[in-house]
Amino acid sequence: MNEPALSATNISKAFRAVQALDNVSLSLHHGTVTALLGDNGAGKSTFVKCLAGVYQPDGGTIAIEGTEHRISSPQNARDLGVETVHQALAVIDTLDVTENLFLNREITRGGSLGNRLGILHKRRMRADSEATLARLDIRIPSLRHELGSLSGGQRQAVAIGRAVAWGQKIVLLDEPAAALGVEQTQRVLDLITNLRNDGVAVLLITHNMDRVTAVCDQAVVLYQGRKTAEVAVNDITKDDLVAFITGTRKTI
Repeated sequence: MNEPALSATNISKAFRAVQALDNVSLSLHHGTVTALLGDNGAGKSTFVKCLAGVYQPDGGTIAIEGTEHRISSPQNARDLGVETVHQALAVIDTLDVTENLFLNREITRGGSLGNRLGILHKRRMRADSEATLARLDIRIPSLRHELGSLSGGQRQAVAIGRAVAWGQKIVLLDEPAAALGVEQTQRVLDLITNLRNDGVAVLLITHNMDRVTAVCDQAVVLYQGRKTAEVAVNDITKDDLVAFITGTRKTI
């Protein structure tokens, strides 16, 4: 598809005297992984929270599939197809895999009465969970396992899987492998690759240059709230990325 999945144009956000974002523009495309880079305080998390409906930007516009929207809340963002996986996972360790995948989106049975009584259609939820995990090549020993019994990589995979379980095509990932070991990190990177192959538009916040070169197609760099670089990852080196992040080099 030629139309960007998401276009953010001239996004600005201030917190009193601090200008966190200053006219930042970025486009996410289907089947593409975009890295959002920058040092601490560069504005990365603020930008993502504007896209996710947590913050309301002071200026600028956001368009989904070419149609401009005011994203008023995280639920509004999800309704528009924008899912966010934050570094602090919004999962419940005492619930099993299926229950976490369908958290706040449970399928009920028995018509309107079943809906009012909250009678869950567990068989359908489990079947849909198996299909989603298989499509993304997420390997979990059993859907009946409580999430607290799984590894960090598996828990992260479930959180990401939930983000695309509902046909969502835009996923924002905030440091998804920050606290994981080498093997678990690789599983998350493989999952990001699967998302790209499935046509999802992915925005990845990371400080790890190896992860950028491993799975990202393009990189956007913020420095003190402004976009200072937008490059194709294949055209630059890790040293180039570091220079953009530290502000010693710009492309814009």
